[in-house]
Amino acid sequence: MPKASKKDLFELYKDPQVQLLISKFVSDKLGVMKPIYDPKHGFSYPMVDDILGDSSHTEEFLEKLFDGGVLDRELYDKIIYCPSCNSPNISVHYTCPHCKTFDVKKSALIEHIKCGYIDTEDHFKKNGDLICPRCNKELISPDVDYNKAGVWCTCNKCSKSFDIPVPSHFCRECHTNFAFDDAIYKDVYSYSLTPEAAKEVNLGYALTVPVIEFLEDLGFAVESPGFLNGKSGTRHMFDLTAVSAGKTQSTTAIDFATSSEDVVSEQSVISMFAKIFDATPDKACLVAIPKMSENGRKLASLYKIHLIEGKNQNSAIEALKACITE
Repeated sequence: MPKASKKDLFELYKDPQVQLLISKFVSDKLGVMKPIYDPKHGFSYPMVDDILGDSSHTEEFLEKLFDGGVLDRELYDKIIYCPSCNSPNISVHYTCPHCKTFDVKKSALIEHIKCGYIDTEDHFKKNGDLICPRCNKELISPDVDYNKAGVWCTCNKCSKSFDIPVPSHFCRECHTNFAFDDAIYKDVYSYSLTPEAAKEVNLGYALTVPVIEFLEDLGFAVESPGFLNGKSGTRHMFDLTAVSAGKTQSTTAIDFATSSEDVVSEQSVISMFAKIFDATPDKACLVAIPKMSENGRKLASLYKIHLIEGKNQNSAIEALKACITE
């Protein structure tokens, strides 16, 4: 699969449904999304169905994210659909190769090691014991007195015997019998964030997309990543910078800090303060997901950094929007 460009990923991240799915992976600490099986409907992805509101587009949606480099996938299972009614409610019949009926009896083949006699297990059984029909010796210990020599099948309809039955499929919905040649045979996948997408999320890239759109709608000139020159001559990078329109322009610097742990370290506050002390933006906002440490909160208040906390991406973004429009 060709690697998706940064532009392609950016376009995907603009989709609110994609943002919501990514937030599920991140905020719910979901490593792998596995499908759920139901005999009536086959495999499904309830989390994605809920996001889309229409399960008929789930497969197309996941394919788009896989092709776009947002999701990785691994083969999870295979599923058979009926060629007549498209139902996944299929059973497998092992049929007689002679008359095609599935009324087949399966028996274990027993070999008496000492005398070499081989027959089906039911011929050895006598009053609950295994007795060799040839030499009348009792068989007690597997691999010492006898071996399991395989299986043997007998058709209850035509009475013919055989060792290998023919698999056939039966649709429980429309009662169609069909062979593998006619079956609809599909791959089923489990999904996870690609390393690239996971990295971007951790860096706040996926978070910035809806914020950029919001700020641009308000007339801000937005850059991501954004750079501000400091008094020292150092050029400082922020996840996002926004300059308001009009004669009296003001600059807002925004950084994102996420953590897979319960709290975000105060180091992100210290790092931002070092930059804004030199670059002096009019407003500095730090977004922490899921929440900032207590020391970080105190430092943010001391350094006059607007701290926005959210348990997930969506709540954090909404809080940031409110902060910007204050």
